[in-house]
Amino acid sequence: MHNVILVDDQKLIRDGIKALLGLCASVRVVGEYSDGSGVVEGCRQLQPDVILLDLSMPVMNGIQTLGALQQAGINIPVLILTTFDEHGLVLKSISCGARGFLLKDVSLDTLIEAIATLAQGGSWFAPNITQRLLETVKSSDSTFTMPATLEPLTEKELEILQLMAAGYSNKEIASALYKSEGTVKNQCSAILAKLGVRDRTRAVLLALELGLIS
Repeated sequence: MHNVILVDDQKLIRDGIKALLGLCASVRVVGEYSDGSGVVEGCRQLQPDVILLDLSMPVMNGIQTLGALQQAGINIPVLILTTFDEHGLVLKSISCGARGFLLKDVSLDTLIEAIATLAQGGSWFAPNITQRLLETVKSSDSTFTMPATLEPLTEKELEILQLMAAGYSNKEIASALYKSEGTVKNQCSAILAKLGVRDRTRAVLLALELGLIS
């Protein structure tokens, strides 16, 4: 059973998603919020497996909520569930630690599969979304190109890349892997160099596109 917190400012949407998820025996909505202001405390009390988060909300929007979760040291995977796939918001969501992105017209089967994937430590970005994001990055950054050949990443580097995709900081990765922060910083730099990118967001996008992480 995967416990879920649902964050959306529209009650009708929350009720609809909750009713649909109620048809699935493997998912249970344990909390719901109309904005992000109560999510940090809700995570501490309810210990959900996944957070379903809208981006456009009053008081505290989705990006602000992701920031608050990071600041509080809460690493519960976040699945963005929104109406618009505006590229800037998707990129910002990834850079703030979101592990998945779906539009609200998604099928119930896909939503349930995405929840299960995030709960098990994976990521869920539809291929068409990551492909369009890469095209957006390439059009705005002439230095970004898909590598013709890729220097293989080690098993440890792939593990670190997966944690990077989950929004973990170098300090958090070091703690999780029992390494020094300096060692992790060097390994992250090596990952960026092998992928031929200059920052974590591009690294995650490229890794998702190439199937290096899930």
